[in-house]
Amino acid sequence: MMLIITFLLMIFTFTGLFGGDVPPAGNTARAILVYALPLLIIGNVVFLIYWLILRRFHWMCIPLITILCCIPYIGTLFQFGSQDEKADAKPGLKIATYNVARFGRETSGFMAQDILSEMKKQKVDIACFQEYTDYAGDKKNSDSYKDYFPYKAVGQSDMVIYSRYPIVNTKNMKFDMTNNSAMWAEIKVNDNIYRVYNVHLETTGINGALHRAAKLQNKGLEVQNNALANALYGQYTVGMIARSGQANQVAMDMKESEVPIIVCGDFNDVPYSYVYNTMLGDKIDGFKECGSGYMNTFRGKKNVRIDYIFHSKEMEGLSYYKKELSYSDHYPVFMRIAIKQ
Repeated sequence: MMLIITFLLMIFTFTGLFGGDVPPAGNTARAILVYALPLLIIGNVVFLIYWLILRRFHWMCIPLITILCCIPYIGTLFQFGSQDEKADAKPGLKIATYNVARFGRETSGFMAQDILSEMKKQKVDIACFQEYTDYAGDKKNSDSYKDYFPYKAVGQSDMVIYSRYPIVNTKNMKFDMTNNSAMWAEIKVNDNIYRVYNVHLETTGINGALHRAAKLQNKGLEVQNNALANALYGQYTVGMIARSGQANQVAMDMKESEVPIIVCGDFNDVPYSYVYNTMLGDKIDGFKECGSGYMNTFRGKKNVRIDYIFHSKEMEGLSYYKKELSYSDHYPVFMRIAIKQ
């Protein structure tokens, strides 16, 4: 039985590793295994130890080989080494992406100002915000931000790109049947143009389903576990399919760019998923290039990485990190990128 479980773990793990190579529509089982990869890897480690204790070294090779094949995936979550403390002193651009979530949900306006102070502290040159609103309290954010960020591009709904360098061209991309969207701004730095994408893809739908179930329970209505599980599965698969279509739309637009690209945003999806692979394309994942430690960008129980910064191969990453701020249900992600002089 233990040997059968070992083989099944290997099969499920490899299926998850390649689950992001196909669109989730019609392949939901393969796609969902991508999200289970951390648990599957832990399972392989347990069985590696199990066979090692029993001194069955030939069977131990099965989980060992599986774990070794997972090293590139593990690198999207954890990186050894430390940050370059002198990175900010080197020539380059400091990029930030932040789903601010509660930007306009408090009446004082202090939150937006605190976030601006953090952008100044981190010496950010270009900031991409999702779930942005221009008013916080009685203040207009674009007015209070313009002293530090003199240039900005506004997206279709809840998107904005702030820049300390001139913005020479912009484009908004609306996704069908959703409030989510994407945008880009071409920014001129040292006589070179860089296209910065700000992307906010479809949510998972899980929080909404749980919220509706809680409201029914508060009204005294019973919610069956199987009904809730079916609702969560349905919401998740619908969101997964929607995100894949949105990622394809953005990826097609990126292929048309004639200048180097920086991609920022809340993808609402995990590494090695179809969305991650599609958005990454031939670009570089900043965390894998110059990050350190464990990287999660969503606060709370869902301890996952869903916010990213990618860049074209013409550029080089110098530093990549998050700040554990409490203003949103997301953490902001910062990256310093070396650029042409």
